[in-house]
Amino acid sequence: MKIHDMFRSGKPVLSFEIFPPKRDGDVSSVIRTIDELAVLKPNYISVTYGAAGSERGLDTVRMASKIKNEYHIEALAHLTSVGASEDDIKRILSTYKEQNIENILALRGDLDPNTVLQSRDFKYASDLVAFIKREGDFDIAAACYPESHVEARSKTTDLIYLKDKVQNGVDFLVTQLFFDNEQFYSFRNEVRSLDINIPITVGIMPVLNRKQIERMVALSGATLPEKFKKILVKYEDKPSALQDAGIAYACEQIVDLLSSGVDGIHLYVMNKPEIAQRIVQNISGILNTMK
Repeated sequence: MKIHDMFRSGKPVLSFEIFPPKRDGDVSSVIRTIDELAVLKPNYISVTYGAAGSERGLDTVRMASKIKNEYHIEALAHLTSVGASEDDIKRILSTYKEQNIENILALRGDLDPNTVLQSRDFKYASDLVAFIKREGDFDIAAACYPESHVEARSKTTDLIYLKDKVQNGVDFLVTQLFFDNEQFYSFRNEVRSLDINIPITVGIMPVLNRKQIERMVALSGATLPEKFKKILVKYEDKPSALQDAGIAYACEQIVDLLSSGVDGIHLYVMNKPEIAQRIVQNISGILNTMK
């Protein structure tokens, strides 16, 4: 099933993101994660694409195929193009077709200044989107950035690039994590004013520890509201309390977002299904009223 069709019901779409096992990692732990997430009945599960390289791409394919063909849950397979040639992408797309994977999150991928790229066939994510659209009947998702991409010269240029991606064939958008809902609402208004009317599902990352959040903020440029900073300061030396507070904060975000009519909630669960379980349990009454 194409994921963009799920949004037609008008009900918020619930999804989780996992990552494949690290190189030589424990596959069984990822399988246990999928087992536990499946019980929560998400609309789809996305699988990240690691560092550039065919092996990481194959790990994504394997996990996405298992989710789709064994668990019968739709999979959103990430695909990054940085350093990849058109032939590389064609091979991955061919494998997706063979495995009945219909949904792809098209990303440029992170640039490593210390790595010499073997190919520059895809300069922007919009180039990858257009290529996928030509190569097969896939549903294409793309990332969007409520507070602008960290490499963007300005919010205006970031919105121009987003418009390019959508015009090249994007079917729905997934936001980068954010902690201030007002940033998202402002972004949504700007996007809609540009006649970008496809569904936008919001990415929420629960706080588990201070180092994790500091790393994510450094990578994403996300704003930390004052009440969020107070949580970090108050509980940074109390791991269990910080996790409880982080989950409570994520639930508060989600309740506000659902009340404001977001198209979907995408939880970055970091292969910790217990986090997803606690959040879904806390908001189950709200989710049930929307079924």
